[in-house]
Amino acid sequence: MDTTQTNTVITEGKNIAIVSYITVIGLVIAFVMNNDKKNEFAKYHIKQSLGLALTGVAMGAIGLIPILGWLVNIVGFFVLLYMWVVGLLNAINGKEKAVPFLGSKYEAWFHNL
Repeated sequence: MDTTQTNTVITEGKNIAIVSYITVIGLVIAFVMNNDKKNEFAKYHIKQSLGLALTGVAMGAIGLIPILGWLVNIVGFFVLLYMWVVGLLNAINGKEKAVPFLGSKYEAWFHNL
């Protein structure tokens, strides 16, 4: 794919990619919006956002454990927030780059999506 086609794919998928990072409802909306278009840039960021959402759910479960779980949850919240901001900025800037720490794992886990 040449750079003109790549730039077109990024431009067309940028809005969907940004929406995918805005709450779980945004993730569902982005998934439905991209279901027809099959934009690869948007698909990449939907996978990253899905990974962040599932990580948040797992952290919520860990947070149910008294004391140690609470501490892990507090630290994990700030790490997750950092990962989310980086992912959102990558989508805004048109970069197809994994979120820090777990982004490469999300790519492997959701490669069939």
